[in-house]
Amino acid sequence: MKNYSKNFWALSVAMFLFMTSFNLIIPELNDFITSLDGAEYKGLIISLFTITAAISRPFSGKMADVVGRKSTMYVGTIICAFVTLLYPLSGSVLFFLMLRFFHGFSTGFLPTGATALVTDLLPPTQRGYGMGVFGTGISLGIGVGQFLGTPIRQLVGMNGLFVSSALLSLVSLWIISTVKETLPNPKPFNWSVFNIKKNEIIEKDVLPVAVVMFLTAACSGLIFVITPDMSVFLGIENKGWFFVYYVLSTIVVRLTAGKVSDNIGRRQTLLIGVSILIGSMIMVGIAKDPFWYTISSVLFGVATGINSPTLFAWMADLSPAHRRGIGSGTLFISLELGILFGSASTLLVYDNTFISIFNVFIFGALMSLLALLYLIAHLLFSKTNQRYRDEKTALKNQV
Repeated sequence: MKNYSKNFWALSVAMFLFMTSFNLIIPELNDFITSLDGAEYKGLIISLFTITAAISRPFSGKMADVVGRKSTMYVGTIICAFVTLLYPLSGSVLFFLMLRFFHGFSTGFLPTGATALVTDLLPPTQRGYGMGVFGTGISLGIGVGQFLGTPIRQLVGMNGLFVSSALLSLVSLWIISTVKETLPNPKPFNWSVFNIKKNEIIEKDVLPVAVVMFLTAACSGLIFVITPDMSVFLGIENKGWFFVYYVLSTIVVRLTAGKVSDNIGRRQTLLIGVSILIGSMIMVGIAKDPFWYTISSVLFGVATGINSPTLFAWMADLSPAHRRGIGSGTLFISLELGILFGSASTLLVYDNTFISIFNVFIFGALMSLLALLYLIAHLLFSKTNQRYRDEKTALKNQV
């Protein structure tokens, strides 16, 4: 870890604060929309957020490759702080859902720029491990935000919770300002940067990674929507309970799984992670008490800790250096579409009762199974890791 630069660590801290910011409010949003007489729209809380995040990825990816990684991150952070401060003004379900829609632009821009920048900083032989370390900050942000959301709301109310979230975004913005830009010769911002051509929407070289990301991210969409309610059904006061143990386990795994993928291969490592994900989905669905619910969250954390850094390292392996912003954007588009698909599917299979939860997570297990079958087929019939192997061989020869 001592070999990583100050830029790397500053960026990791900034991502931790940003992820804490928008996860802080998620555990309480089901109750918030219910107070607005919109309980039947819970699935849209995550779905609308992810729609705009996905829409913005081609624009943020090109901006990161042309104007700079930092400028792209600035846009996302400022939007996050501004929209969060508007939540207390929500007097209707429609206005609240509109804010969720616009809030999605924040994650459409900041993580794209951050991922492109951190990819610039990591050599090919350390991408898996480096992404694991970087992802630890992201996981910590998710877990800390989800865990503290309910206590902060109880202490200072919903409006205080929204203000706390916005302040964290602003601190993240300040830290990003200290990071050095890594894009060679960034151009001044011009609105023409948002004129997107066909080949600037998707980086076709990273499509295999995007497929696996979409299928596994659908499970995260289910988790985001259902676990706050499931905690209530099981008599657990803190609605972020699931994420506490999920994060603790994923952090431990992230710091080792990256090295594994550097040694045995990305797809081989993903076979392990996706298999565990299938088991975690089934276990959440059949959990009938806090003990097994907690065990299922640990398993989900292990799966995520293996899959997430490996997917991002695989993306970095396959993405051309001059299109890393677009490559990052492509992976995030599949992440958002997967979360959108998973969260929106709850509108069809979840009826706000405990008994319907089993069907929700059996659906998640089926999505994970499809990812596993795709990986097996890809491992048998494709050779898309060639660029990574060539880079790794060249570096070893230089040493």
